Amino acid sequence: MSKLKQYKAPFYYSFIVVIAALFTAYFVMVIVPELLADQDIIAAFLAGFVNPYSTGYSLDVIACWLFLLAWVLHERRAFKVQHGWLALIIGIVPGVIVGLVAYTIIRLGQVQVRAVVDQPKK
Repeated sequence: MSKLKQYKAPFYYSFIVVIAALFTAYFVMVIVPELLADQDIIAAFLAGFVNPYSTGYSLDVIACWLFLLAWVLHERRAFKVQHGWLALIIGIVPGVIVGLVAYTIIRLGQVQVRAVVDQPKK
């Protein structure tokens, strides 16, 4: 027999916020100075497609953002999650990982998650 209990994971949420913060700090330190110096956003975007390896990474990022889009649209309709569009914008700049973390936090208070815990057999 299984029993439902409220799912809480403070370590999980703290960990994903740290990941997003570290990525954002790296993005600001490495990418922003180059963009300020060059000011060509289109060239910066296209630089991700200069060889097969970077193209693969760039396509992976684009696919992840499309997954985030599908997730946001699905949960807006299925669970009435609001403000997911903010995560989509954040997913463009500074990046998809920050958008995913943002959406996870946005939906935290709007979608009730329950974990199924197996009861010991008597």
